[in-house]
Amino acid sequence: MTRQISWLGLMQTLWVLCVTFLLVGETDAVKPSVGRWNAKLPASFSADGHGRISGTQSSNMDCREVGKQNQSDRCSFIRHNPNCKMDSGFLNYLNGVFCIFPAALQPLAIALYVLWLFYLFVILGVTAEKFFCPNLSAISTKLRLAHNVAGVTFLAFGNGAPDIFSAVVAFSDPRTAGLAIGALFGAGIFVTTIVAGGIAFVRPFTAASRPFLRDAIFYMVAVFLTFVAVYFQQVTLAEALSFLGLYIFYVLTVVVSTWLHKRQRRERSAPSSHPEPELSTDSEEGDNTNVNGEEEYQPLLPLEETTFRILTQSINPLDYRKWRRKPCYWKLLKACKLPVELILLLTVPIVDLDRDDQNWKRPLNCLHLITGPLICILTLKSGTYGLYKLQGVFPVWGLMVLVGATLAAILFCVTRNEEPPRCHFLFAFLGFFVSAMWINAAATEVVNILQTLGIIFHLSNTVLGLTLLAWGNSIGDMFSDLTMARQGYPRMAFSACFGGIIFNMLVGVGLGCLLQMSSSKWVVKLEPDDLLVWILAGALGLSLVISFLSVPAQCFHLGPMYGYCLIAYYVVFLTIALLTEFGVIRISTF
Repeated sequence: MTRQISWLGLMQTLWVLCVTFLLVGETDAVKPSVGRWNAKLPASFSADGHGRISGTQSSNMDCREVGKQNQSDRCSFIRHNPNCKMDSGFLNYLNGVFCIFPAALQPLAIALYVLWLFYLFVILGVTAEKFFCPNLSAISTKLRLAHNVAGVTFLAFGNGAPDIFSAVVAFSDPRTAGLAIGALFGAGIFVTTIVAGGIAFVRPFTAASRPFLRDAIFYMVAVFLTFVAVYFQQVTLAEALSFLGLYIFYVLTVVVSTWLHKRQRRERSAPSSHPEPELSTDSEEGDNTNVNGEEEYQPLLPLEETTFRILTQSINPLDYRKWRRKPCYWKLLKACKLPVELILLLTVPIVDLDRDDQNWKRPLNCLHLITGPLICILTLKSGTYGLYKLQGVFPVWGLMVLVGATLAAILFCVTRNEEPPRCHFLFAFLGFFVSAMWINAAATEVVNILQTLGIIFHLSNTVLGLTLLAWGNSIGDMFSDLTMARQGYPRMAFSACFGGIIFNMLVGVGLGCLLQMSSSKWVVKLEPDDLLVWILAGALGLSLVISFLSVPAQCFHLGPMYGYCLIAYYVVFLTIALLTEFGVIRISTF
C-alpha cells in the first residue's frame, strides 16, 4: 500500500508539472486563433457615396468612433475594424451590443453587461478568498516558510490575485494598457487614502514606525518606476526584470529587518532572571476548539459515511445552521454566490492542513483529478488549446479527461475515505493552478467588459481602471481591513494597506509585461491616455509624500483628523480626474 501511494504521488507530481507546462508554454504545434474579429475588410466595405466609411479609413479609426456611425453601419464597423478586435475572452461583447441587440434594446444590453460585471467581481472575490488563498496557505505551510516571508509572498499573492491577473490581461494589448495603469494607480490611491484613512477614523492607533517608512519608500520607488515606463510608453525586458528584482529586494528587506528586530528583543530580554513560560501552549490548546461551535456536533464515536454521502456533503456550499441565523441581505448575497461556489467545489480542491483530515474528500478529490485539469485546458487562451485536435482527430480536452480518469481510478482504489493519503498535499498545487485559471478567465472578461463600456460611452481605459476596476478589486480589502481595525488590530490593517499594493504594483507590471514578451519582441508597448495618467500618477505620488511626512510629524499617532484629510484628498483627486476625463480641465500641452 505504501509503495502504491508513493507511486501515485509521483504520478500526481508529473500530472501537475504537465499542467504547469501547458499553462506557461506555447508550442509551435498549437497556433492560437488571432481573434474573432480579425477578419479582412471586404471589398464592399468602402466609400459608396452614402456616407459610409471606407475600409482603409475604418482600419485607422479608433473603435470609440462607432458612436458617430449610422445605426445600420455600426455592426459592420466593429466587425471589420481591427481596432475593435479582442483576442481573448469567451464572449463577444461589442458584437452583442451592436449586432445582436437591436438599437432600441441597447440600454438593456448595457444594463446586462453592468450586472455581469458586478457578478464577475463576485466570482473573483469568492475564488480568491475561499479557494486560491487556502491553497496558497497550505503550500506555504508545507514548504515551512516563515510567517513574514509567507505574508509578503503567498499571502500578498492571494489577496492581490484579482489585481495581478487583471493587470496581466490588460498588458496583453497596448490599447488596454491604460486600463492596467489606471487600475494599479487607482487601487493604490484608493487603498492608501480611503482604506488607510478609514482605519484611522474607526480606531485611532500608533503605527509601527519602521515598517511604515520601509513600505512607503518601496512603494514610492515602485510608483516612480511605473511613471518612467508610462513616460517612455514602453516596458523593456530590463525594466520588467527590475520590477521583479525590486520586489525580491523588498522581500529580503522584510526578512532581514524582522530577524534583526527579533534579535534585538531577545538581547533586551536576556538579563531577566527567569524566563516567562511561553504562551503558545495555551493558544495551541485554544485552537483545538472550533470557534464556530461545530465541535459540539462531533459524534463521540467516528461514523463511517458512505462514499455517496461524502460526495453530496462536500459539494454542498450551504450551511443550513448559519443560513437560519443570518439576515436577509446576507442570504441574498449567498444566493448569488451559490452557483459559483458549487462549480468551484466541483473543480477546485482545497487542502486545509489545520484539520485532522486535511479536508480530504475521497470521491470529490478523485473527481478533481478529472475536472481540474479539464478546466485549466478549457480556460487557457479561451479554450484554444483545449479544442485543438491531436493529428486532427483526438481533441486535447479528451486526452485530459482520459489521463485524469485513469489517475482518479487509481487514487480511488488505493485510498480510504477516513484517512488522507501521503500525496494529498499535492492537491494544494492542483487547487492553486485551477483557481488561478478561474481568476484569469474572470479577469479577462472584466477587462473586455470595461473596454466595451469605454467604447460605448467614449470613456478612456484609464478612468475605467481607476474607478470601476480599482474599486471592484479593492472593495474586499477595504471591508476586511476595516473589520480588522474594529476588532482591535488597526496596526496590522494599516500595514496591510501598504504591503499588499507594493506586491500588486511591482509584480503586476513586471510579471504582466514579462509574460507578454517573446523571443522576437522584448518590448511591451503602452498607449496610455495622456493627461489623466499624469494626474493619476502625480496624485498617488503626492499622497504618499504627504503620508510619509505627516505620519512621523504626528509621532506615528494616527487619529480621525488624519483619516478625514486622506478621505478629503481622495474626493478632490477623483473630482479632478473626472473633470479631466469629460474635458472640463484641459492643458494645451496634452
